[in-house]
Amino acid sequence: MSRPLLEFCYDLAWKLAVPLLSRNARLREGLEERTLRSGPPPRARIWIQAASGGEAYLAWDVLRCLTPAGEGGLDVLCTTNTRQGLGILKQAAVDPGLPEGLRVQARYFPFDAPSIMERAVAAVSPEVAVLLESEMWPGFLAACRRHGTRVLLANGRMTEKSLSRYRAVPGAARLLRPDLILAMSPEDRERFAALFGLERVRLMPNIKFGRLARASAPSGDNPLRGLLPGDAPFVVLGSVRRQEEEDVLELARGLLEASPRVVLGLFPRHMDRVAVWERRLRRAGLPCVRRSALRGPASPGAILLWDAFGELGHAYALARAAFVGGSLKPLGGQNFLEPLSAGVVPVIGPHWSNFSWVGRDLLDQGLVREAADARGAIRILADLLEHAPARETVRRAAMEHAAGKSGGAREVCGRIAQWLQNE
Repeated sequence: MSRPLLEFCYDLAWKLAVPLLSRNARLREGLEERTLRSGPPPRARIWIQAASGGEAYLAWDVLRCLTPAGEGGLDVLCTTNTRQGLGILKQAAVDPGLPEGLRVQARYFPFDAPSIMERAVAAVSPEVAVLLESEMWPGFLAACRRHGTRVLLANGRMTEKSLSRYRAVPGAARLLRPDLILAMSPEDRERFAALFGLERVRLMPNIKFGRLARASAPSGDNPLRGLLPGDAPFVVLGSVRRQEEEDVLELARGLLEASPRVVLGLFPRHMDRVAVWERRLRRAGLPCVRRSALRGPASPGAILLWDAFGELGHAYALARAAFVGGSLKPLGGQNFLEPLSAGVVPVIGPHWSNFSWVGRDLLDQGLVREAADARGAIRILADLLEHAPARETVRRAAMEHAAGKSGGAREVCGRIAQWLQNE
């Protein structure tokens, strides 16, 4: 199938899908930006696309390493698909630690219909586009190709399942091909090379190791401190996915039975699950209160249902123990390096293939604990409540592990600088 025909069929599919997507509660937010009805995004020399919260933090790390050349400064557009990602990018845009002269704007990523993306890329006119991890949008890539924008896929990862799916679509490699891919692991490099050719793929240090390597000790002015009773341990159940909610409900019930005074902080991965969780907990007879409803310290034995963005890191910094979701069902796992950076040993389920690049060293050292199921997670968390290692000991060991694997953000920015200078 020819490239024009592929794009025509893809655009037609989007035109049929947009009315249905507009009914989705998560996509309806920012719909004016996603469809360009509020106007196209602003002009910028660099466009960074970060799918959700995890990728948004990677974008933030890249922004901190960008060095504007010349007196005119540097305009960067950062986009994302989710409310959580947008909140993080907006924080990054006003970070006082960004290089002087860097001007950042955060927006929702437009729907990938070629007719929409053509308008968006023409308006932004980026010289360089950076896609993070597994972001390969055909409409965006085609528009960048037409406008002479060089495309870098950074911190790239690709599963065997994704590779098989791409190979099943005739012409997908031609349509999706970035100018350069910086893969996060040798296995990912091999998969990208199988699709696009080895000449387009390089290996890079994972940006997430850089964040862990420079983790600082938790500060004493944590904004969440006043929400917790001083005489009860705090456990975070972080980034819980919809498919594992029954397991996590069992986990929460078991922890409260094992330690009746424990306070649980329950963080659904997506905010549209907060109301579902509230009903689920009340039906189970478990005491819960929304974080937004607290006006003082929670009662010991309560479950705090988190309905505020951007506070998971602060919660980890106060936790005695933490479970990281996306791992009790085959969902690939969520970022368990974040609690480690706060000095907390994370407990995960058996499914963490998205983080296989970390290796098993952290588990062998006891810095990450793996449970076979919810019951196993209850036992490990209960043990950590009684015998948690010193926070600073955990944090320093994690930093030492990551120290030799950092530098990913600097490598990405070095490539961007070369391209901006037309090298």
